[in-house]
Amino acid sequence: SRPSPRAMSQHWLATGRASPRLVLVVVFVALLLDNILLTVVVPIVPTFLYTTEYEGANSSAGPALPEPTPAAPRAPPFSSVLSYFNNATVPVWGFTSAVELPNGTGSSPPGHPPSAPPAPPRGCLEGGEFLAQENTRVGLLFASKALVQLLVNPWVGLLTNRIGYHIPMFLGFTIMFLSTVMFAFSGTYTLLFIARALQGVGSSFSSVAGLGLLASVYPDDSERGSAMGIALGGLALGVLIGAPFGSIMYEFVGKASPFLVLAFLALLDGALQLCILQPSRISPESTKATPVSTLLRDPYILVAAGALCFSNMGVAMLEPTLPIWMLQTMCSPQWQLGMAFLPASISYLIGTNLFGILANRMGRWLCSMIGMAVVGISLLCVPLATNIYGLIGPNAGLGFAIGMVDSSMMPIMGYLVDLRHTSAYGTVYAIADVAFCMGFAIGPSTGGAVVRALGFPWLMVIVGVLNVAYAPLCWLLRSPPATEERMAILSQECPMQAKSYTPKEALRELPLTEQSDGEAENAG
Repeated sequence: SRPSPRAMSQHWLATGRASPRLVLVVVFVALLLDNILLTVVVPIVPTFLYTTEYEGANSSAGPALPEPTPAAPRAPPFSSVLSYFNNATVPVWGFTSAVELPNGTGSSPPGHPPSAPPAPPRGCLEGGEFLAQENTRVGLLFASKALVQLLVNPWVGLLTNRIGYHIPMFLGFTIMFLSTVMFAFSGTYTLLFIARALQGVGSSFSSVAGLGLLASVYPDDSERGSAMGIALGGLALGVLIGAPFGSIMYEFVGKASPFLVLAFLALLDGALQLCILQPSRISPESTKATPVSTLLRDPYILVAAGALCFSNMGVAMLEPTLPIWMLQTMCSPQWQLGMAFLPASISYLIGTNLFGILANRMGRWLCSMIGMAVVGISLLCVPLATNIYGLIGPNAGLGFAIGMVDSSMMPIMGYLVDLRHTSAYGTVYAIADVAFCMGFAIGPSTGGAVVRALGFPWLMVIVGVLNVAYAPLCWLLRSPPATEERMAILSQECPMQAKSYTPKEALRELPLTEQSDGEAENAG
């Protein structure tokens, strides 16, 4: 007799749960959606805040200029966030001021009646002072995600050791879905800030649990390496399509549209997780890792973490400041703000996959040293651009170079604990992820303030020089010494290497492994 449809579906679910490939699909989709949401807001937030707050304030304040006193009740709902709009000296379309845009565009002769302000030439935005203040606020908004992730990551690591990966993974999906919906319907800076911080919590659960889950279902090192490469390809792909997708949807459909599309895709991912994973199952891990305090005292690990932090800080500073600088100097339409990041994302995707293999042959230390130098030079070239086409070269170089650093430093982190500590990777990849998040927390939050004080070109010079100056430190990772007791342990373990983790060879096969090897330890 033929099996019933219910029995067939149960059989399909059982085989699905046993299939590492379907687990890989779940993790790939989770990382993809998380990173689309990460970058989709980059082109949307600056123009959305400008439209709602600056233009909103001007439209309400314009007719009230002859009688300044009644202006306060007519202030827009956003005035609680930006109280400097509530006084009689509200900047209006057509005003001239010492703080106008650097290239002088957008100013008009004084004395124009507020009722008929002239259109800014070539679509340039006015309000230089507002844009300068917005740099800081947008930077803090973007940094909040990394900052929250920084705080939550260690706790998620402990949680996965206690209850396994399935429940944290599903928690990550739930939080990310809430964050996406909140982004779609947020109308104020405060709500956008909360949504971004909430995304940091979801992202921490998804990335740590997802990569740990992969490491546990792929015990073979070569398979694990290629699986991690595919999953982190989802991360790079999310970064790649997020900004262009956001800017085009915002320009032609509306602010809520990209977030609603993402929310729908997140629901599909949640359904997939319910089918393939078992979010109710508790499966604790029992692996003893080296204490974080011990690893933080290792100078070689600190050099590797510093390289990750500073190289990623470059692109993290560009995210909030480049769109605003483009609005000020290039008068770019909204769709171009996201497209400017496309060359960086494509070259990052190429760089991570290419140097995952190449770095092993040329030496990971050399690869990361060259990468950091190229990051610095690319950043120095960004302010030389006069239009979006001038940004293609510097941004492509930046993405490619960060790909070189990431794909070299992640395996080095695992190699260092193999060589100098116990072969348990959770804590060292927690440090790697913290370094990564620090770049994305410090970068945007300080970047906006530096732009306001010194200007965008000087910000690029400071970060560029910092990367070039740090590059020679990568030479220290050329041949790090092993500790004596570790050498003794390794020599005893040699016969076991066939079925356990092969420290030197296997790690070098992993392309881009942010946290990946770290969670490999949990699989052990």
